[in-house]
Amino acid sequence: MMQRDLFEGVQRRFTVGIGQFKPTKGQYRRNLERIGDLMRQSLQEGVDVLALPETATTGYFVEGGVRELAIPATQLLHDLACMYADLQPDRPLDICVGFYEYLDGEYFNSALYATLEPEPAQSSLLHVHQKFFLPTYGVFEEERFVARGRRLEVFPTRFGRAAILICEDVWHSITSTIVALKGAQVLYVPTASPARGFQAEQIENVEAYRRMLTQIGGEHTLYVVQSSLVGFEGGKGFVGASWVVNPFGKAIAQGPINQEALLVAPLDLDDVAIARAQLPLLSDLRSVVADVALEFEHLARRRAPS
Repeated sequence: MMQRDLFEGVQRRFTVGIGQFKPTKGQYRRNLERIGDLMRQSLQEGVDVLALPETATTGYFVEGGVRELAIPATQLLHDLACMYADLQPDRPLDICVGFYEYLDGEYFNSALYATLEPEPAQSSLLHVHQKFFLPTYGVFEEERFVARGRRLEVFPTRFGRAAILICEDVWHSITSTIVALKGAQVLYVPTASPARGFQAEQIENVEAYRRMLTQIGGEHTLYVVQSSLVGFEGGKGFVGASWVVNPFGKAIAQGPINQEALLVAPLDLDDVAIARAQLPLLSDLRSVVADVALEFEHLARRRAPS
């Protein structure tokens, strides 16, 4: 497998497909087959980038099973590449997928981005993001089972500069600000968010994601592609309702509630340039980033209040 560092001739117009689906808890091979089905459907519908949810290969609430289910990113790349080649495709397919990762004796809640080629050996791993913020409250216990990531990176793809933030990462506005400053044009957000806060026909966390993602897209003038888990695990329901937001801060697509689906949406990087010319907030922020960094340095040196 290859690892690419630079792309020439970025394709500015492309199609994303969000694979909103229910993994079988703890069944890596079965879930890989389901991902293969979504690859096949993506080829049929002209999808260029297939975005899958957080922990798509195993399910989210595996708890202590993380140690048995976590795999190196290179193994997942190999398995995805072979699965894709079995479809006998005539073109590449990019993929973003969440999984539990094993790396250097530690376990992470991660997502990789790769380009899959018709010839498996030509497939390439572009980036692995390890979840930065680990919820450990209420029904969440991530810090008990995985380590947290420590870097927020932007990476080149065939379809512009991309970044990945996983679920709670995006609830903290500083993370999207950092990747936007680093040049992200498309932000992929794999999530596994249990439904909560039902009020009439509204689901609180679905509406919260809509507010957050449209704010991020509009303020930082980039595309936001959320891919959300669906189904039940241990009595906790994931509702789907994935969002695609354009760089003007408008939601342009939403996945169905409580249903598996492949949500397809066209993206155009020229809209990123237009939005940034119309609303140069990111440029304004870059002009003061050195002063902002000093403020964070002062905060890091202060002791937390008792």
